[in-house]
Amino acid sequence: MLLRTGRLRRTLAATALTLTAVLGVGSWAAADSQAAVTGPPPGSAAWVADTALGVRLPDPASAAPAEVAAFFAALPPAQRRALAVRHPQVVGNLDGAPVELRYLANGLALAESRADQERRAADPALPERDRAAARALAARYASLAGRQILLFDPRGRGQVAEVYGDLATARRTAVIVPGSDIDLHSFDRATDPYGTPAGMARSLREATGGQVAVVAWAGYTTPVGLGLDAATADLARAGAVRLERLLAGLAPVTGPVTVFCHSYGSVVCGHADLRPEQVADAVVLASPGTGLARAGQLRVPLWAVRRNAEDWIGEVPHVSVLGLGHGADPTDPGFGARPIPSTGSHGHGGYFAPGTASLAAFAELAGREVSRGA
Repeated sequence: MLLRTGRLRRTLAATALTLTAVLGVGSWAAADSQAAVTGPPPGSAAWVADTALGVRLPDPASAAPAEVAAFFAALPPAQRRALAVRHPQVVGNLDGAPVELRYLANGLALAESRADQERRAADPALPERDRAAARALAARYASLAGRQILLFDPRGRGQVAEVYGDLATARRTAVIVPGSDIDLHSFDRATDPYGTPAGMARSLREATGGQVAVVAWAGYTTPVGLGLDAATADLARAGAVRLERLLAGLAPVTGPVTVFCHSYGSVVCGHADLRPEQVADAVVLASPGTGLARAGQLRVPLWAVRRNAEDWIGEVPHVSVLGLGHGADPTDPGFGARPIPSTGSHGHGGYFAPGTASLAAFAELAGREVSRGA
């Protein structure tokens, strides 16, 4: 009886600690609850109904990336381009479609979305607040023009992925999976040069001497702030499905990639089915936990970056109680992850900063030779 009482007290204490951390006591503010953007991209119904080629187009809701790749491989270039022009939002977000075709499609989708917002901004029937929001969106879409945009989805807070380097010719490829507060508007914010997926991608590519192509992937609905969304795995599970499709689409082009999972992104990676033929290594950094009890539950080698003393994530309790928290600390030796040093890094977003031991280790890991066979 005393043993059962002690266990109950420990469970209740862990629950209270988790609730205290995630519900906004002290400097931790409660946040808005987010609804995950899921399902096929906008325009999918028109795509499926398109019979201009005399063949059935792969259904974005169900076709695997390999099926998509095989479909496009059987088309002549002119027909591929025609599909991208007619259905830019579908082709631009279709994992398995040729990378260069996705760049073209997303450029067109951005231009269309910008034109839509400019029309709204000029509409005198709309309140000034709505017109100002439209002007801001149009400017944001314009800022992405001419870049290697692998994914663009304006729904919700917006999702985007940008490629640094050439996926087809780079010696290796890495993918950045970000954490909370990252979306279409913040994935490349200049005020946080090494704490955004774009900043991490640029820094990693430079550290490898341009030998590694890097995908800055803001392709799932992230939590906002440090509320219940950040303390639970619901958004991570939805994001894991999207990450799996991205990796499946990349592998035939890039071979196995190195995945860097920052903060809540490590929860996404922990819930994803990372396959050895698609992923050479997974790295978690500034992690609140992965949802895994031990590193061996992942099918690929898992590396964990030692937290620096200024990283606030160290205050997050590594528990999982009543669906709150993300479990074991991946930097704990008992977890079994391979350690990566972080000497010279500062704060939650400083692990990719030049001159840090962590960035040097990332560059070495991302650049090492592995088989490119899918």
